[in-house]
Amino acid sequence: MAPLKLAVVGGGPSSFYVASRLLSLLPQTSVRGENLRVHMYDRLWAPHGLVRYGVAPDHPEVKNCTHKFDQAAMDPRFRFFGNIHVGARPSTIIPHARSISLSSLAPHYTHLLFATGCTVPTFHPALPASDLVVPALSFVHWYTQHPSRPRIPSLEKIEHVTLIGQGNVSLDVARILLTSPSVLEKYDVPETVLEILRRSAVKHVSIVGRRGPLEAAFTVKELREMMNLSEASMVPLDPSLLEPPPDTKLNRQQTRTLQLLRKGSVNEHGKTPKTWSLDFFRSPTGLAPPSPSSPAANLTLAHTSLDSSNHAIPTGQTSTLATNLVVTSLGHRSDPTQEFYDPALAHLRTLSGRVVSAEGHVVRNVYASGWAAMGAKGVLASTMMDAYAVADTILSDQFPDAAEGEGVQTTHAPARGAEGVLEDAVEGLGLGKDVDLENVPEEVERGVMEGEVTQYGDWKRVDEEEVRRGEVLGKERERMGWEEAREFLRKA
Repeated sequence: MAPLKLAVVGGGPSSFYVASRLLSLLPQTSVRGENLRVHMYDRLWAPHGLVRYGVAPDHPEVKNCTHKFDQAAMDPRFRFFGNIHVGARPSTIIPHARSISLSSLAPHYTHLLFATGCTVPTFHPALPASDLVVPALSFVHWYTQHPSRPRIPSLEKIEHVTLIGQGNVSLDVARILLTSPSVLEKYDVPETVLEILRRSAVKHVSIVGRRGPLEAAFTVKELREMMNLSEASMVPLDPSLLEPPPDTKLNRQQTRTLQLLRKGSVNEHGKTPKTWSLDFFRSPTGLAPPSPSSPAANLTLAHTSLDSSNHAIPTGQTSTLATNLVVTSLGHRSDPTQEFYDPALAHLRTLSGRVVSAEGHVVRNVYASGWAAMGAKGVLASTMMDAYAVADTILSDQFPDAAEGEGVQTTHAPARGAEGVLEDAVEGLGLGKDVDLENVPEEVERGVMEGEVTQYGDWKRVDEEEVRRGEVLGKERERMGWEEAREFLRKA
């Protein structure tokens, strides 16, 4: 029976959903399931990707999916290898990660899945990165203690923060900056982060978007949380902004958004120590740094309106906004140094989950899922459905003639089946055919022996200890960084 030995590059939710789907559709007791192995490689030492390092700490319910990931990891056919960077050159973002090239990894596997997400933030062309302009991703990685250890400007002298972009990530960052540390301290917020937030001087957060309230990307849930902040209030909006254009049919979310905005925050504006605002129909065009006469930077904003296609266009008017820090939250793209990256798409080239070469040919037995394949959009539920569909595509390609009862019963039919598509497929990356099911690359095995490469059992020991330390402090958990986790595991 031909083996299906899959190497997954990336350890986030999409990776685990694909693994879970494959392991459940091909149970170990089935003929085909005996010859299935799933090995997951992640440059981060801890698994779960965005669930651990992207979800806001005051949203613990979003992390419940890790129970399903744990179930998949318990299958003896699954192995996780953390602190391993798969790529042509060492990672500059995670310098302590061990490196392995695709050419060294591929011969040990029959199939390959890229599930590397979108890890590179998009900057506004008028606002290049500087001491005054940082990506929202740096803030998120700061308060989740991401191994990249991003630096953020000191909050002790920052009173006004401007967020560019009106998606959920913007609201997450604004909420963390405006929420009292006494509220956050019960959640999964590292003590080092809480100490900085306790010294924060932030009094106002402006959330700027180039379009209007009907086009804002944040969800009603996130907006409601902003309205309910205990120590902050929203600056009331001009009522004319909340009147939809004539003959406009609103969907459910738009209707509820307008209702919330009309109602305003639970605290009356002017009676709270902190405030926030939604600045619609504004687009940055430049930033003048502070001067001896002006301690704040001046952000120039072009006023905009919507054309017939709902695109924001400048009206010719401008205004300036005095601010101490600009945080850009304009989306993300995949790492452009990756194989099969398409700059026009800002993610990998795929067809129904199958990776496509620059010449337009499907690459045999190479797949992509999640944001690596679709771009940075959607929530965990949509990620799960995409991952399940990709897993089903892998199985339909591997077992095109599987008869009923042979353990291959997929329910997510690929958008295009194997017929025709795989006839023109090209071989790529040097994947193996007659592989040892249990074997892994020598450098990976050596990293495990030296305590530099983590496995899932290592993570569960760290997880248990983080929760124990959190209980002592009266919080969800107290996180470890890599150095501390490595030392803990060495002693354990």
